[in-house]
Amino acid sequence: MEKRLVIIGGGAGGPSTAAEAKRQDPSLAVTILEAGEFVSYAA
Repeated sequence: MEKRLVIIGGGAGGPSTAAEAKRQDPSLAVTILEAGEFVSYAA
């Protein structure tokens, strides 16, 4: 069974949490839900 993580909120905390979760478990399926038009990110 595939492990999934749903993150609600695309502010600064959402994408950084998704990235850390993927570093900890690369097989994890991550979905970010954002009500606005844009998701925060930094290069």
